Amino acid sequence: MSSTDQEKISRHCFAVLVANEPGVLARVIGLFCGRGYNIESLTVDEVDPKQHLSRITIVSCGTPMILAQIEAQLARLVCVREVVNLSTQGQFVESCLAFLKLTSDPKTIKKAIALAKKDGATVAKQTAKTTILQFSAPRKKIDALIKKLRPLGLVETASTGSMAMGTGSKVFGAKRKDT
Repeated sequence: MSSTDQEKISRHCFAVLVANEPGVLARVIGLFCGRGYNIESLTVDEVDPKQHLSRITIVSCGTPMILAQIEAQLARLVCVREVVNLSTQGQFVESCLAFLKLTSDPKTIKKAIALAKKDGATVAKQTAKTTILQFSAPRKKIDALIKKLRPLGLVETASTGSMAMGTGSKVFGAKRKDT
């Protein structure tokens, strides 16, 4: 791949409203897999139990042509009600949730907690032997905090993929197709 092609690759965040039924996530993932597209992050949660709808947030990278193909092909899936490329729709908020487990002596744990709290983390659970911090932030901030905490006894991490929402007045899912 030439350096010109490399410059065109960008990271995009898609919001996808889907029918909440068995096999839907497999179909969405299959679309990416079958075409050789990479998923950097994926989260899914039911957002409307009455209408049986879930929201999937997918982060992927590619050229403008590939990203347009991803959006178009997602929209063609029968189970998909709406697709929005948040990265092209204007400003949006993106965040992940991370749990960070620390094991160390009490003095070091206290130092780690103080450091993490400066970044906005909170203590989710503390026992005699472990402390679990909870931190909600963009991926880069989570990665930076992980780097700071490693020498202070960070032994395990678990995090969600990206969640994202447009900041404008347009409401995602307002134009729902009938199921």
